[in-house]
Amino acid sequence: MVTSVPRLVIAAPSSGSGKTTVATGLMAAFAARGLAVSPHKVGPDYIDPGYHTLATGRAGRNLDAYLCGAELIAPLFAHGARGCDLAVVEGVMGLYDGAAGQGDLASTAQVAKLLRAPVVLVVDASSQSRSVAALVHGFASWDPGVRVAGVILNKVGSDRHEEMLREALDASGVPVLGALRRAPQVDTPSRHLGLVPVAERRADAVDAVRAMAEQVRRGCDLDALFALARGAGELTGAAWDAAEAVVPEPGGQKIVALAAGPAFTFSYAEHAELLVAAGADVVTFDPLRDEQLPEGTSGLVIGGGFPEVYAPELSANEPLRKAVAELAFGGAPVAAECAGLLYLSRELDGQPMCGVLDVTARMDERLTLGYRDAVAVSDSVLAAAGTRMRGHEFHRTVVEPGAGAAPAWGVRAPRPRVEGFVQQGVHASYLHTHWASVPGVARRFVERCLTS
Repeated sequence: MVTSVPRLVIAAPSSGSGKTTVATGLMAAFAARGLAVSPHKVGPDYIDPGYHTLATGRAGRNLDAYLCGAELIAPLFAHGARGCDLAVVEGVMGLYDGAAGQGDLASTAQVAKLLRAPVVLVVDASSQSRSVAALVHGFASWDPGVRVAGVILNKVGSDRHEEMLREALDASGVPVLGALRRAPQVDTPSRHLGLVPVAERRADAVDAVRAMAEQVRRGCDLDALFALARGAGELTGAAWDAAEAVVPEPGGQKIVALAAGPAFTFSYAEHAELLVAAGADVVTFDPLRDEQLPEGTSGLVIGGGFPEVYAPELSANEPLRKAVAELAFGGAPVAAECAGLLYLSRELDGQPMCGVLDVTARMDERLTLGYRDAVAVSDSVLAAAGTRMRGHEFHRTVVEPGAGAAPAWGVRAPRPRVEGFVQQGVHASYLHTHWASVPGVARRFVERCLTS
């Protein structure tokens, strides 16, 4: 199979340069032209893909070479981009930043090379003029395998400022494909873990994405960008397919409830696809509003999000808290990551939660962030002891104790430790994992739904 979907990677010299504004604006602007646009995000980020989905009407998908392995990047890309006219890939951090101490692993540069895609560098030009040429030259020449094929100048102050920047870049050999003025209306609010998710500010997010699209339409050469995207190299090999990654469990469908809504916005699209391929009927519910689990629920998946922001509201929904506890104590499979772990605790910042786990959770000033190599310590509904997976932690909360009598994972960095909880059918941990890397976890979970 050959994948020849036109594609661009939107990168930057550093975080805060405007990648999300430009990438989301490009997605929306091209979609407004009637193109089917496939949105992608490098790295483990869950929040930016929500804005990408709003811009394109298609599920935002992550491309993380650390979590999934370099060999899955092109297949996962081809899966998401199937049938599309254009794919836009938003990078992570600076172009060459990736997993600490591991070269270009999980960097935007690595993903661009794996996708054979041209890179457009978004440069915050607010405090420079001629120096922009040296910066762009350095990024374009650092790795011969990365094709920096264009620049979009962001936060340009005036017509004269833009003229100076363009003159400086004339000799660089990298064309300027856009220049964007400072525009407060495209800003999106942030808090302790980054941007506020779309689900929490739907109407405002729609307006912000519309403003991003208009800014990009006015300031960028969309025809030149699309021509550049069409020059991406062909990718060979089959697209990832959940139905080929897992074998469905015999015995009929079981309902797996998937937490969603403003408090639980972190979930990779491939997780639900794998559960369905394994034989589950996936039904979403909102723990803020729904007082009961979906009828016939046999298993429960609670991903990441911001329960700390909604602790009083989650606590006030006592009927659902009791329903979750009853399901868990009855031995049904429950997979909880990060926010899900907090929701299953006895209390969060003094607010009663589901009480499935005898732990307390609280906000903390310290940010815990980083990739993790993990091994399953205890047999669980997700994995047999000894199963190796890679994950990511990103939180400003603490649970006490940090591990149960049967821990979920052993991790090596930043220090060797055990973490999480395996209790009856519950697997709860801070670790975010991408099931496409080890699709057997989805089949094992559905199998437990059929036998519990």
